Amino acid sequence: MTTYTHSPDLQFSDLALQHVPEAVVLINDRNDIVFYNDAAQRLWGLSREEVMGSNVRCLVPVAYRADHDSFIARHREDGSHHNVGTTRDVEFVTASGEARRGRLSLSQVVRPGVPGVFYMGIMTDVTQERLAESILQLRNDLLRSLTTEKLPLDQSGQFLCHRIENTISDCCVVLLHPGGRDGRMDVTATTTLPRRMRNALATCVPDAAEIAALRDNPDAALDVAWTRHAVLARAFGFVMCVAAPVTTHDGTPAGVLAIYLRDSAMKEWAQAVMQAATPFCTLALGRDAARQRIAQLSERDTLTGLLNRSSLNRYIETMTSDRQDAVFTVMVLNIDSFRDINNALGHVHADNFLREVAKRLQKLSAGRFIISRSSGDEFIVVVPHCPRAVAMEQATRIIRTIAEPIEINDSAITLSVSIGIACFPDDGPDGESLLGHADVALQQAKNEGRGTYKFADSSKNRLAQDRLLLGSALHESVSKGLLHLHYQPQIDTMTGTLYGVEALARWHHPHLGNIFPSRFIAVAEETGQIAAIGRWSLQEACRQMGQWDRDGIHVPTVAVNLSAAHFGDHSVPEYITGLLRTYDLTPDRLTVEITENVMMESGKATHDVLQAIRNIGVGLSMDDFGTGYSSLSRLTRLPLTEIKIDRSFINDFEHDTNAQAVTTAVIGIGNRLGMTVVTEGVETVQQRQLLEDLKCDVMQGYLFARPLPADELEKWIRAREADAMQAGTPRA
Repeated sequence: MTTYTHSPDLQFSDLALQHVPEAVVLINDRNDIVFYNDAAQRLWGLSREEVMGSNVRCLVPVAYRADHDSFIARHREDGSHHNVGTTRDVEFVTASGEARRGRLSLSQVVRPGVPGVFYMGIMTDVTQERLAESILQLRNDLLRSLTTEKLPLDQSGQFLCHRIENTISDCCVVLLHPGGRDGRMDVTATTTLPRRMRNALATCVPDAAEIAALRDNPDAALDVAWTRHAVLARAFGFVMCVAAPVTTHDGTPAGVLAIYLRDSAMKEWAQAVMQAATPFCTLALGRDAARQRIAQLSERDTLTGLLNRSSLNRYIETMTSDRQDAVFTVMVLNIDSFRDINNALGHVHADNFLREVAKRLQKLSAGRFIISRSSGDEFIVVVPHCPRAVAMEQATRIIRTIAEPIEINDSAITLSVSIGIACFPDDGPDGESLLGHADVALQQAKNEGRGTYKFADSSKNRLAQDRLLLGSALHESVSKGLLHLHYQPQIDTMTGTLYGVEALARWHHPHLGNIFPSRFIAVAEETGQIAAIGRWSLQEACRQMGQWDRDGIHVPTVAVNLSAAHFGDHSVPEYITGLLRTYDLTPDRLTVEITENVMMESGKATHDVLQAIRNIGVGLSMDDFGTGYSSLSRLTRLPLTEIKIDRSFINDFEHDTNAQAVTTAVIGIGNRLGMTVVTEGVETVQQRQLLEDLKCDVMQGYLFARPLPADELEKWIRAREADAMQAGTPRA
């Protein structure tokens, strides 16, 4: 009803308004209440006798009463009456102190026979409707925030508090939850919460019993949020608090949601909002707990709870980058003979064993170390501010602590650990190099007796880096054909003619320069590339022999050195046969050189491969004879055609009678076994003369020629042939 028109019968009209369901209030030009129906009595909780004749401000909330008369007066004076004929929602307070929401319609009326202009207000109670709308909007906003924005707890909690504060007049909202430092409560709130109040709440340290009480006794939430802080809260104008426990989906207490009110009339409204908002607090805290759990699973070892390897790497990288002047130690620990423990006790007890080791390391650390279980029975301990001398003490303490008996399955087991230690910055500039060097030191500790520690050796680290660099470069060079063969002539001692050549691999890297064979052959063996290099050497030597034949350069035979890896491969004889066929070479044009370690480690498989090569007709030469521990019995069992005396016997051959005696014996043995004897390292005329006197079959060394590329060897051979023709001696 927006307009009240006059009626011929005023009494009849008043009687009709008295019984309408809406509250009707009529005021005169002095703002006194002159009509107040039954519905108005029920709405405000004030009787007709209490309000009739009183100023209408008695029905207005206390905060607006002082200015209410002047507000009406302005409308009367300017004649605008812009509120007349409109409907708006207002707040009011009942006699019992409850805050309510009403929908107010104002009309200007004239009463027949009564002078002056009257205002009539018609009020409908829409408290529940407005509350439902507010709660629905609140729920929608909170749900949208929690499900779409994926904010962390502090931000989502602040948004939740802000939205509740917008729904309830003049309040502060706080979300308290365990997880602060030293067992304190974390406080999530908006900036409306006074700082002193926040600090007071943050000092609260509820014990386990108080937190557990939140499950069964909701009043415990009020004790945590209000009772302990009521005096301070009242100093900031708060008159009461509405609080509720926040629990997880299984009922476990997770926190407290508290609404601090400055107007007690808002209690009922606050309680309704609290009931609506609490599940969203549960969702926010649960999501945060899940996020923390996921983060923990991604950062922690599931068995021991220690950091995993990736998390540890991040810590180390931070330590190496943030403070370049820092000194810290990385220790890699490995339980000795853990496999025996695992086999003897089973996986379940072995896991308990690992947990106990982790507990001992944590107890020893007392929160000072960074500890990780990287894999299996390996742990990593990073000790900050730890120079080398202190690291020795810490390693000793760790070994002693772990060595104390551990009770597993009613048995006391004593174990030991080996430790590899690397120090920053001496042993590496970053985490990767530090851990790598500590691993190398750990292996050294295990190899030297276990139950001890070893520091990383900088020189060994540099060698390892060198091997890694060379190994990578070598792989690229082999695949791109950057290796070359040089050929060193072998001379028949009695005739002076060319007996053959030895093919020697040479490597010139475009950036690293010339790499000595002693370096890259060792790297090839360690990195598994030696087999590929051996096959390439065989193929390239045979190809070059075929090319020399086509060019009219006569080279009787070529010797190619193969490693032990080739003689466990039964396809090698077939590969050699294919090469001879491809390049049209007879088998006697090729000799395969083996080292003494092949003979030392020769089993049936190796012997079968050697015999298969010999059955082809290819020669077999024992290289560097006399430098190892081969026995004459093994020498007689192998199908050898040639023995090569190592150059170490020839270095001081002219003056060393012992070397002469050994060389004489080897030459004699070779002759009696029907083998050709080749002596390497011949560099002087006197050495040549002595070998001729001893009737050595073949000589090789710088006296005749250094290892030469194929084209230079051609020139060397042609020059010898020309010299021989001039001297009248037919030499090849």
